[in-house]
Amino acid sequence: MTIESLPGSSGYLDLFPERRMSYFSNNYVLRLTVIAGIGGLLFGYDTGVISGALLYIKDDFEVVNQSSFLQETIVSMALVGAIIGAASGGWINDTYGRKKATLIADVVFAAGAVVMAAAPDPYVLIAGRFLVGLGVGIASVTAPVYIAEASPSEVRGGLVSTNVLMITGGQFLSYLVNLAFTQVPGTWRWMLGVAGVPAVIQFFLMLCMPESPRWLFMKDDKDKAIMTLARIYDIARLEDEIEHLSASAEEEQQRKKVVRYLDVFKSKEIRLAFLAGAGLQAFQQFTGINTVMYYSPTIVQMAGFNSNQLALLLSLIVAGMNAVGTILGIYLIDHFGRKKLALSSLTGVIFSLVILAGSFFAESSDSSNGMYGWLAVLGLALYIAFFSPGMGPVPWTVNSEVYPEAYRGICGGMSATVNWVSNLIVAQTFLSVANAVGTGATFLILAGIAAAAIVFVILFVPETKGLTFSEVEQIWKERAWGSSYNTESLLEQGTEAP
Repeated sequence: MTIESLPGSSGYLDLFPERRMSYFSNNYVLRLTVIAGIGGLLFGYDTGVISGALLYIKDDFEVVNQSSFLQETIVSMALVGAIIGAASGGWINDTYGRKKATLIADVVFAAGAVVMAAAPDPYVLIAGRFLVGLGVGIASVTAPVYIAEASPSEVRGGLVSTNVLMITGGQFLSYLVNLAFTQVPGTWRWMLGVAGVPAVIQFFLMLCMPESPRWLFMKDDKDKAIMTLARIYDIARLEDEIEHLSASAEEEQQRKKVVRYLDVFKSKEIRLAFLAGAGLQAFQQFTGINTVMYYSPTIVQMAGFNSNQLALLLSLIVAGMNAVGTILGIYLIDHFGRKKLALSSLTGVIFSLVILAGSFFAESSDSSNGMYGWLAVLGLALYIAFFSPGMGPVPWTVNSEVYPEAYRGICGGMSATVNWVSNLIVAQTFLSVANAVGTGATFLILAGIAAAAIVFVILFVPETKGLTFSEVEQIWKERAWGSSYNTESLLEQGTEAP
């Protein structure tokens, strides 16, 4: 079977155009995507809710109000948990499956939400944030892989990006909840406690969902896998998919029985794939997205808007733009392509960060002019408008599709860990760096990092739009060993040369 004739490849779909699927053509896949994407909702809600809750935590705990370090720790302790959750999430996914990993994440997250809501002091609150982070970390690895493995290749980018839409939707929801509870006694406790509700909902919905068909094939449970695939594909394409997955699973099992973390760095192809995936995750954070989402109310106040309610309202608008931009990204990622979308997104990010920097430089020299505050808000809005369709979904989509079957869980977990470590560094240092060098200079630093990200994407990230997992794997083999990666090598793996 040639690469071009694999199910879902461009050649296969050109040959059988009636088998091509669209984003809305299968309600079962869409339902599976949305339910798995509740993990993204938890991710987004936790990211956004703390920015508003922090304003009221400072009012309740004087020790927090007096310490920037304690404020940063309350925000970033969830990221410490997420790092551990993501690092272990790959192993949990590969050992127990995507479904059980999601259920574990839900239980841990719900427990953390209860601890936060009942916290009698900042230190118990920090412990609750850690638990919530563990759940989010596991979910951040699991949801994109689960969705990608159940998705037809021609709509995989849009479906995986739906998880990112759930993240941005969760951030928007968190600002709505923040606004709703501004006048309620125990304000921040409600804000943080409500986070447990989606986790409980997802837990019960996931009990009714299947395991990933690709994972089941890897574990030699083909009957269950075929039952799931039969609900995704029509009978003609189903037979081809089953044949292809059977061959892929057999090849992976022959190639490597047990994959360990160090194995990722022993293979040149996997190293290149991990460099691209992990690099995108790092640049997603170091270009400042969670600086904007965690601290947008604080940034708005820095810009001269001192009312908590007004700061939250303006931040709600920013979060709403983030969600709308992600919807645009769902369409563009399978039409425009991953690489082009990332490059255009980063170009706009640089432009908006320069506007943000300029507004803060100008405000520091003439604080009486309220125009600069509005210019900062415009910069925030433009940043989200450019970031959300591109650098929001692209790193998660690319990481769900660039690794071979046997490495997908471990590499996905490692790259998500890179994302969370980068996230932690940004969250833990933003206020301190802004205090040391100024907010304007801090945004200029982020703009410089975005410029470096453009160079990285051009050099190291391939275009994976519409490719099957086998075609993506072939890209890394050719990059590792040159275009002369020969017929003999392909035949050794049971595949004809294209």
